Amino acid sequence: MADAKQELRAEALRRRKEAFERHGAEASLKIAAQGLDFLRVKPEIIVSGFAAIRDEINPGPLMTWLHAEGCRLALPVMQGKGAPLLMRAWSPGDVMASAAWGIAEPTDDKPELDPDVVLVPLLAFDGRGYRLGYGGGFYDRTLRRLRKIKPIIAVGLAYDEQKVDAVPVESYDEKLDWVLTPSGAQEFKEI
Repeated sequence: MADAKQELRAEALRRRKEAFERHGAEASLKIAAQGLDFLRVKPEIIVSGFAAIRDEINPGPLMTWLHAEGCRLALPVMQGKGAPLLMRAWSPGDVMASAAWGIAEPTDDKPELDPDVVLVPLLAFDGRGYRLGYGGGFYDRTLRRLRKIKPIIAVGLAYDEQKVDAVPVESYDEKLDWVLTPSGAQEFKEI
């Protein structure tokens, strides 16, 4: 299983890079223009995003729009290998700390929040709602922890080109509820 995931990661990184080169910032703007209206949630919800790295689709424009709509926002903070992410309050323009891999994180003085909606980065996703990440398991642990304490909605953000036939799945892999791409939102319902 680890070999299958590693092979798919290499292919997914190549596909995502090509999608980024083809679509650039326009993809992020298309996602922001859609907003999260498809979720039919109230404006005062807590939404956690992420600080995009490399050629990930950038949730920044969507987060700015959500902030203007009255949503409370959060960004993840790494707590160490094998631990779930901690979500801290964030607003556009906040001073950020630099963490591992150059990822920007909210500073320690920001309060911890348990989000209602988690925007999730990914390398690939399939039609069942499974995602392939970088292999650290941070989002799987985070989604599992949050789902134990409250109902949440996990929304993967991706280029359309990141969809694959099947992501190899292990017992600890957490499913997405939705994926949002520049062409629209797709829900993953239990069969």
